[in-house]
Amino acid sequence: MSPFRRMLRQTMTIARRDFIATVFTPIFLLFLFAPVIMGSFGAIGGLGAASVSDGAQDKARIIAIVPAGTAPVIQRGDARLRAMFRRDETPPALMTVTPGRDPAAQARAAFDAKNIDAAAVLYGPLDAPQILYGSRDVRAADYLATLAQVTLATERLGGTLPASNPTKIRMTRTGTSIGGQHQSAFFAVFGIFFLTLFLSGQVVGTMAEERNNKVIEVLAAAVPLESVFFGKLIGMFGVAVLFVAFWGTVVGQITSLLPAGAAAAIGDLTPAVGGPAFMLLFAAYFSMAYLLLGSVFLGVGAQASTMREIQMLSLPITILQVGMFGLSSAAVSRPDSWLATFAEIFPLSSPFAMAGHAANSPELWPHFAALAWQALWVTIFIAVGARLFRRGVLQSGSARPFWRRRRSSD
Repeated sequence: MSPFRRMLRQTMTIARRDFIATVFTPIFLLFLFAPVIMGSFGAIGGLGAASVSDGAQDKARIIAIVPAGTAPVIQRGDARLRAMFRRDETPPALMTVTPGRDPAAQARAAFDAKNIDAAAVLYGPLDAPQILYGSRDVRAADYLATLAQVTLATERLGGTLPASNPTKIRMTRTGTSIGGQHQSAFFAVFGIFFLTLFLSGQVVGTMAEERNNKVIEVLAAAVPLESVFFGKLIGMFGVAVLFVAFWGTVVGQITSLLPAGAAAAIGDLTPAVGGPAFMLLFAAYFSMAYLLLGSVFLGVGAQASTMREIQMLSLPITILQVGMFGLSSAAVSRPDSWLATFAEIFPLSSPFAMAGHAANSPELWPHFAALAWQALWVTIFIAVGARLFRRGVLQSGSARPFWRRRRSSD
């Protein structure tokens, strides 16, 4: 048996062992359904925040202090203007009030009312209105100013706003839009970041656990350390693939049930390389991102001997991942800049940035070079991690690498 085949066989044995030991446990079910638990808590918090926001929105008002004859006109203008806003962007409801002896004092008093929350108040002649507004309600004041102009124009036309019957034609793009490409790039970077942040942290503790129960010493005596490291990485990657496949299937089924409007919004995310190629590249770059970060974390985690040391390592690991996300996000927003080039070349950010590159550029050849470059760095990180573990932990610095060992009998 050739040395390469022997190393591959040993690596896959370690990978299968770690995969089975991780998946066939009750803890893995808790890990598999962790997004449901996290989502449930997030939904509960979101519902609470939404209920508070909705309650405040129900009390918010914009107020127009206008004569009784002007009130119907300004209300009709308000109805027409609101039709141009999205539901989540509409200003507070309009309230019309008949002016008293002192409209200015009446406007100021509206902000002290107990039954409503005044966002902005208009008073005075419509050709030179006075508008009071709160510190955060400048948009409501702008809306009232526009409403005053519409109402004034309507009154000068005899109290009726002329109707318009436009013809609206929806156009379908033959190519991809720049906005759709940038959105696809950001979602690709964020998707890989989220998955690796959630999944690659498991790798840190695998080596420390086996250092404590002395299993690693038995494995190191029988199998080259490089095979142990790579086997563990492949095993944990198999766990990550199982997790992504499970939730990818669930999300895919949910997406098929979305209404037509939501499906059209998703369809606007148009990567430059095309949908099928983009999905394949996304899977490839997620794999490389996991293997790159996992190989680094495996080497770092191998130096820790206790859970306390692992916990201390969690913060710099998280900072590293967030840093790669920030660098890649900035790079995909400037596709042709030196920052994008640096992010695509730097090993730890390369999978993130190249996934964004696939959304921004239709060329395919850079991806083959990038995947080969990233695979080279996975090998380098594993070799360095194994050497550091051999020298610092096993204290066998004189041991030769696996490719120089004398071939044993088959």
